Parts: sequence; C-alpha cells; structure tokens
Amino acid sequence: MHRPVSGPKPAIALPRGAVDSHCHMYLPGYPALPGGPANPPEPLPTPAMYRGLMDWLGIDRMIVAQGNAQQDDNASLLACLAEMGSVARGIAAIKPDVGGAEIARLADAGVIGLRIMDLPGGAVGLDALEALDAIAFDMGWVLVTQFNGNRVQELEPRLAALRARWVFDHHGKFFDGALPDGPEVAATQRLIDGGKCWFKLAGCYESSKAGGPDFPDIAALTMKIADHAPERLLWGSNWPHNMAKTEADYPDDQALLDCVLGWLDAPTRQKTLVDNPEAFFNLPPFD
Repeated sequence: MHRPVSGPKPAIALPRGAVDSHCHMYLPGYPALPGGPANPPEPLPTPAMYRGLMDWLGIDRMIVAQGNAQQDDNASLLACLAEMGSVARGIAAIKPDVGGAEIARLADAGVIGLRIMDLPGGAVGLDALEALDAIAFDMGWVLVTQFNGNRVQELEPRLAALRARWVFDHHGKFFDGALPDGPEVAATQRLIDGGKCWFKLAGCYESSKAGGPDFPDIAALTMKIADHAPERLLWGSNWPHNMAKTEADYPDDQALLDCVLGWLDAPTRQKTLVDNPEAFFNLPPFD
C-alpha cells in the first residue's frame, strides 16, 4: 500500500497550532489481536511517516486514537505517543473493569481520552458507555464515540446524560443517510446544545452516499451543524484511512483537506483546527 505523505500543498493553509483530532499510527512488533481487524497493509503507517504528513499538510499537533487491530491492548499506542513526543496525545481503549494503576499509567503516557467504537471490530462498545463516562469524568478526560449515527435519536437520552466531554465521531457516521433538516441532525444539535457534545469532521468517505470528490451529502449536514455551533467542531485527517484496502481507494489527503475545510469559513476553520480542540482536549496553547 503506497500512502503518499508529500505532494502539492493544500490550497487552504492551516493556522499555526493546527490539531489533527483523529489519526492512527502503528509500529512493528504489535500484532493484531482477536476480535479486531488486521493491521494495515505493509508498510505499516508509522510515526515517522506521519511526520511527513504533518510537514505536507501543515499539522502541528495530533490526537492519536487506539487502532481497532490492537483492541484494548494500548501498548502500541503508548509506543507511538513516546515517538511523537509532546505534540501528541492519545485516546485509549479500555474495558470498564480496568484498574486504577493502568489508568494512571495511560495518563502518564499522554492519554487524555477513551474510545468507544460500537461498530464491527471495535474493542469497546456502547454497553460500556456509562462506565467509561464515569472514568473519563473523574480523570478530566474525553470520550470519543463512534456508532451508526442513525441511532442517535434512540441513544439521545443516554448521550445527553454523559458527564464527560464527548465527541460524535466521523461526521456522525449516518450510514443510512441524514438530511440537514432531518431528525438525526436535529438530535445532534440538541446534544451539542446540552454542553458536553462536540462534532468531528473526519472520514467523510466512510458514510457518504453521494461519494467523492465533493461528498455533497456530508457537506450539507456538516455546514448545517457548523452554522449552528461553530465552536463545537473538530477536524481529523483519519490518516492512514484504514478502510482503504487498495491504492485506488486511498484518499488524496491534500484534496480531502481542501474539500472538507472548504465547507467552513475562515473564522470557523480557526476554531475547528485550534481553538475548539484546545478547549475539548484541554490542550495548552501552542508555543
């Protein structure tokens, strides 16, 4: 699998301190575990490769999410955080019964949140939502939640009761489609208005019915939410695009960035890339 990490610069220049709020990295020596997908195709998308992407796109900081391949064994994530240093923070996958010593170890290594992936291959699903919310709230961490967004109305009471800050991942992942004026987006806006919910722009190709290069269906609902609450948007590259199984399917990161961030005006891009992630993830100002 060839994953370009250089090329023409994006037309949209990222502001200083820009945060990639969703990416994955891998290192040799950490095999895939039962229950999850295989590791990405060789060569593994390593921290060194991601540094090329940073230079290409203009990313200064990043949030590294635990990959599904390693399930709830966060050793690879911690190794990647150590390689990236102070510019990186991590989102771990843990089971509700994990002990305090392990939580402390994760925190010391740069973990600032927990991942819920209620889709095939995910390590921890929505059955653990309330238990992980309690851990995240006590730690001052965040929850990163990914599920079929067409369930948002059904799940709204549980999501509205969360005490930790949480993000509705991947443009909501409305696999069955969602209209800007439809009930799914209305429920999302109510959750945002509740004060704990953010909305992440990442991986639009995973749920778009219309497809690329412009993803007009995802654009329409994203712009509706951006107009409603520009202070609650995050952006993620979703590198290394693990759903792409062939080079023909692999997104052009420069074109994808220009497409998605082009749905936002300049002040909203500043919020989405710098101000909002600093508030959501409790990051220090960029030096």
